[in-house]
Amino acid sequence: QLHLVESGGGMVHPGASLKLSCTASGRTISTYAVGWFRQPPGQARDFVGTISRSGLTTSYARSAQGRFTISRHNAENTVYLQMNNLKPEDTGVYYCAAADSTGTPLDVDEFTSWGQGTQVTVTS
Repeated sequence: QLHLVESGGGMVHPGASLKLSCTASGRTISTYAVGWFRQPPGQARDFVGTISRSGLTTSYARSAQGRFTISRHNAENTVYLQMNNLKPEDTGVYYCAAADSTGTPLDVDEFTSWGQGTQVTVTS
């Protein structure tokens, strides 16, 4: 069974950067597409971005384009979310999730394994 653990969250000022990690155990992450989702307080979980199994293809939400980058290091069983120029509206719990897909799934229902989340707070 695939087990995912996120790390790297924290509290930062607007304009700062953070790099989140999603580390897998139990199975190799290279056989899964991996997505990142954000859940603001009291709101639904929103799609942030996703990366294909190979790492050659990524897709991002409009709010993330140009500021966020997803990458993966399959040999380390880890996927990363680099977030630059953070804004207060980026605040929320960030989850990584894995999907048995050859593409770049966007829908939360396509992902079958989820981490426990890591809190990101952007505040002045």
